[in-house]
Amino acid sequence: MDYFKTDLKGVHEALVKKDLSVEELTQETFATIKDRDQKIDAFLALNEEKAVKKAQAIDARGVNQDNVLDGIPVGIKDNIVTKGLTTTAASKMLYNFNPIYNATVMDKLDEAGMITVGKLNMDEFAMGSSTETSTFKKTKNAWDQTKVPGGSSGGSAAAVASGQVLAALGSDTGGSIRQPAAFNGIVGVKPTYGRVSRFGLIAFASSMDQIGPLTRNVYDNALMLNAISGHDSRDFTSSAKEVPDFTQGIDQGVKGMRIAVPKEYFSEGVDADIQAAVKDAIKTFEKLGATVDEVSLPYSKYGVPVYYIIASSEASSNLQRFDGIRYGFRADDVKNLEDVYVKSRSEGFGDEVKRRIMLGTFSLSAGTYDAFFKKAAQVRTLICRDFENVFANYDLIIGPTTPTTAYGLGERIDDPVTMYMNDILTIPVNLAGLPGMSLPAGFSHKMPIGLQLIAPRFREDTMYKAGFAFEQATDFHKAFPVIGGQN
Repeated sequence: MDYFKTDLKGVHEALVKKDLSVEELTQETFATIKDRDQKIDAFLALNEEKAVKKAQAIDARGVNQDNVLDGIPVGIKDNIVTKGLTTTAASKMLYNFNPIYNATVMDKLDEAGMITVGKLNMDEFAMGSSTETSTFKKTKNAWDQTKVPGGSSGGSAAAVASGQVLAALGSDTGGSIRQPAAFNGIVGVKPTYGRVSRFGLIAFASSMDQIGPLTRNVYDNALMLNAISGHDSRDFTSSAKEVPDFTQGIDQGVKGMRIAVPKEYFSEGVDADIQAAVKDAIKTFEKLGATVDEVSLPYSKYGVPVYYIIASSEASSNLQRFDGIRYGFRADDVKNLEDVYVKSRSEGFGDEVKRRIMLGTFSLSAGTYDAFFKKAAQVRTLICRDFENVFANYDLIIGPTTPTTAYGLGERIDDPVTMYMNDILTIPVNLAGLPGMSLPAGFSHKMPIGLQLIAPRFREDTMYKAGFAFEQATDFHKAFPVIGGQN
């Protein structure tokens, strides 16, 4: 099955017609992974034996013709807990962690009949924008293996973009689904905060983390979000709001839709080619019948410092549990309990994780709490109000996903501030708990450009309608990379 030439509906039809069995599909998927992933390095662990057994069981009972996801292989970011399958968060700290329970999203995918083929590489504990902070390997961009795939869900994006799987799950704390989706020319969605359960997601910043799907097109993405959304009593931040079918009315178009374009999203730091691609996208929406106006989000410029204070503070609290005692890495040559803590954390965490723990601990300390954490929380409220003011009059906000296209491996990893600024366009969405989507909108020097759509809370349906309309009016989503060749 060539995933570049089909989609979830196409594979489902082939399974229902018995043009191929679920077992054949699963075996072909593993064969493709073993071939292509030598160049991409997206997978950290494969789940071959269990996946084939599940495929055989589905073949035995028959594929449910009313469930498009039944029997479809899927990849999972390695900070989502999977029972009986190693979950490392790409960290030495959890190099041998074999969970005894599933994340809620994994139970939901299991109910939908999807087959987990393996765990995908990421920045360590989701801290990074390039998947270069992983302890184990450096994932490459599907379009050019000398460039980064983005992060922290770089493995998930590269696996989908390189045609190894049709769908993958990632997590997004400050742009970690949308940015790698943009860099790899695919569709990535960060749902409204609370739409998808965080139970079983290894926590980075609890007030912003959200699990979401990465796919090759908008309709497939809506199908995936249908499967993983919903209230979960094990997650107190999970919303009880009813989940609509995001594929219903997805083809209704954007006629009459009011779209806002923040002038702050076209600052000097955004590449000229990206600005031009987004302006062309705006013209496409206008041709399709939408009304587009320029607006202002004045506090969005403070998004990066606010995010790195709040997210690092939450991380310093969340990562206390990794102490070398209960599970994961424990240092050798220790003389007392303090040695266990200090040496296990010193040797188990990478530089970026330590940097954020230190920043967060400093921000929460007695002498600096008011000046840093409290002030950041206040400015976060102002960023939320900016969005509320715009959404009082508009249905959708559009702009670029990233200021640049994918950059070279090793090019920015030693400059943390520059790396942090990569997320300047995506971070405000997480601070405000809004849904955001990145979808392909063009190319610059043969590398993909991402268009970002932002909707009001729990209005993913609006985002999907607009994304689907844009996709149908353009051909960017039909392009695919030549793995290991010249694009």
